[in-house]
Amino acid sequence: MMLLIEKYIRYLRYEKNYSLHTEISYSEDLSQFVEFLAEHFSDTDIKHVDRDIIRMWIVSMMERKISARSVNRKLSAVKSFYRYLQKIGEVTVNPASKINGPKVGRPIPAFANSSDMEKVLDQEDYGDSFESLRDHIIIELFYVTGIRRAELIGLKDVDVDFSSETIQVTGKRNKQRLIPFSDGMKQSLEQYIAVRNKEVGNQSGYLFVKNNGEPLYPMLVHRIVTSNLQQIETLAKVSPHVLRHSFATGMLNNGADINAVKELLGHASLAATEIYTHTSFEELKRIYNKAHPRA
Repeated sequence: MMLLIEKYIRYLRYEKNYSLHTEISYSEDLSQFVEFLAEHFSDTDIKHVDRDIIRMWIVSMMERKISARSVNRKLSAVKSFYRYLQKIGEVTVNPASKINGPKVGRPIPAFANSSDMEKVLDQEDYGDSFESLRDHIIIELFYVTGIRRAELIGLKDVDVDFSSETIQVTGKRNKQRLIPFSDGMKQSLEQYIAVRNKEVGNQSGYLFVKNNGEPLYPMLVHRIVTSNLQQIETLAKVSPHVLRHSFATGMLNNGADINAVKELLGHASLAATEIYTHTSFEELKRIYNKAHPRA
């Protein structure tokens, strides 16, 4: 079987153009599967592997406390391997095709509550330099619109419509969406653009730039957000995505329709947005436990 695995890995490399990281992961996962077969069965012929054997393998991994995410990845490797074996005529049936892996629990996303965000955004002493003003506006725009880091970096002046108070965002798979912003955000952006044009210029056309006029890069935006959110002591994690979580949770906590939040976030399906209903419920339980005398 190892010779077939080596042939499969070459197929991934040269025909499927998979990354080296994926090659290594699949090779390790399939080698572990072979080790399991050798340890528990005298006949390790690939043609004799059936659903029950694969299910036993999954159970053995779960008993060894391997995470559900890792188990699913290893199962995916085996499914893919058998699809390849079908393709080259080594087997006629994929024994793993209809086997479902263990459910992966989705962690509740970290978010900042509205009162903490108001303290961050309403602080008066955030400096008067171009960079200080820019960083403050970046935090505000993340929180007011819920956009992703890459979407913010890609914003250009032409994407901002001050008359309708909307920004056009280019998201994943180049899907575009319009997001409204508030009068306060409009004033902040107008102030920022005026300072930027005076001190830096706008040769690149990008909305947010470095002090040399060049576009921002991901790690710089991450540092900007981290330095501003560190003052919220209750946050276990700080990142641009935490502000996206905070936007979505705040919207739902204040009665926004989940489908509207889905569109604002640019999610392809409602399932991706539903995680925030769990966050909202957890916040509701926290408030209840704190306020109710019999809680």
